[in-house]
Amino acid sequence: MDVPRSYGQMLYGHTPFRVGAETYQTWCKVVGDLGAGGRPILCVHGGGGLTHHYMLVPVIFYDHLGNGESTHIPYAPKEVWKAELWVDELENLVEHLGISNDFNLLGHSWEVDPIHKPSISGMLSGRFTATRAPAGLKNLIIASTDTILEQNPEVAAMIQKHAEAGTFADPGYLAGTQVLHKKHFYKMDPMPEDLMTSAMSITKDPTVFSPMVGPSSYNTVGNLVGWSIIDKLHNTTCPVLFISSLHDAVQPAIIPWFQNINKVKWVELYNSSHLPMFEEPERYFQVIVDFLTRESPNAPFVTK
Repeated sequence: MDVPRSYGQMLYGHTPFRVGAETYQTWCKVVGDLGAGGRPILCVHGGGGLTHHYMLVPVIFYDHLGNGESTHIPYAPKEVWKAELWVDELENLVEHLGISNDFNLLGHSWEVDPIHKPSISGMLSGRFTATRAPAGLKNLIIASTDTILEQNPEVAAMIQKHAEAGTFADPGYLAGTQVLHKKHFYKMDPMPEDLMTSAMSITKDPTVFSPMVGPSSYNTVGNLVGWSIIDKLHNTTCPVLFISSLHDAVQPAIIPWFQNINKVKWVELYNSSHLPMFEEPERYFQVIVDFLTRESPNAPFVTK
């Protein structure tokens, strides 16, 4: 994949990603000129099985292996689909694009299990930053994690009952999940085309979602169970911006970042849920721009 060298150029291509004896392809889109001297933002979309389509912050987008335009492996055994695979893929992409000496990282979502109390949010980008990131990673932005069901106890109890019984096609279960989606995932109607494309990718090909999560996002029984990065967060040295939304109910998931990282800032949005890039775009992008263009880029936000 060639790196674009003219201003405003948009490049679509694939990055080779070797897993064991096999070489797969990570689809990537680069907007702008990586050779023009500006610091790129690498955008990491939400996990299990979504695609890049709903991530509106421009510069570098990619689809995780098994999703979207990247290689699909429907015959792969369940054991292949572990979160560490995508940490390897992200590291491989950074190296292939030649940006490891100077880049920003924006990660959206990637929680574990809203019923079984996720240990922390932003797990893929956080894991990469704490364990793999080169010295050139200048800023990390974590945007929006999923709903905390304790705030909807009656719906949560109904969903848990159906999850335990495996009755995911039951009208009551489907109605309950729709209530939560409208309240905490995306409050506007109709759903934008890019968001619909990304959301429907799980239905079209559940190869990644099923072994990672299970039959339902509200009852994780797949490979993500027990996966945590709390014990690695103290290795994070770059400044971190955490963006949450009032109706996304993520505050408890943010606490570990403040407990374990010195350079962290938290901004809450008040008019959106899980997808502020669609619901509150002006405020969302302004928060990101303000963070990346601050006068003292290396100053800590919280003094411990």
